[in-house]
Amino acid sequence: YSASTGDEEEVSQKELRENRAFLNAVMETAPMKYAHQYCLAQGVEYDGEPVPDDESGFKKVLNSIWFKLYSRSGGGRRRKMDSSGFEHVFVGEVKNGQVSGFHNWIMFWLEEKKGNIDYRGYIKPRSRDSNAETNDDDPVLTLQFSWNGVEKFVGTSFIGVSPEFELALYTMAFLAGEDENIVTLDTSNGEAFDLNVKCFKYDGGSKVGSSFVEALAHYEE
Repeated sequence: YSASTGDEEEVSQKELRENRAFLNAVMETAPMKYAHQYCLAQGVEYDGEPVPDDESGFKKVLNSIWFKLYSRSGGGRRRKMDSSGFEHVFVGEVKNGQVSGFHNWIMFWLEEKKGNIDYRGYIKPRSRDSNAETNDDDPVLTLQFSWNGVEKFVGTSFIGVSPEFELALYTMAFLAGEDENIVTLDTSNGEAFDLNVKCFKYDGGSKVGSSFVEALAHYEE
């Protein structure tokens, strides 16, 4: 992926095969199977048609909303196909001199290992329980960092979850949710988070523009 919006993405046959392999792999997991069944139960539609009940058809929908290219930089008739939902959310981009997207902790970890990340710290979510402690091992953190010298002033990421968990959550928000979706995350260790799962559509509502979580509150149960 080219990080800079405005640079045309060139997708090779190898990359297309990698996308298909990724979708095949995640559709074998419980979170993505749940997302599929949830969308079917909600009777949602995509592109004017009901979401397919077979996995092959559902993977085509996933490929379209996450991997199909669109122009994020604009440019009128000469607009360049420079972005996709997956690149923005899971990989990150640079637009107007700032980091855009980049909400995946695995990408953050890989880039930090390479020395490309300058971690500036985290911002505490509001706590509705004064005894609830917030620290840097929480599963949801709002971070400040720079990536290859470009600033990300605020960005929230899950920490330690699987890619299929994030993909499933954001897919359900895109297909069956709203721009903002309030949920509670129970970590099963006595802590819980109130989250706003945000999802913004792009390219006429047919593709993921951005999706991420915002920590509203953190408390102990």
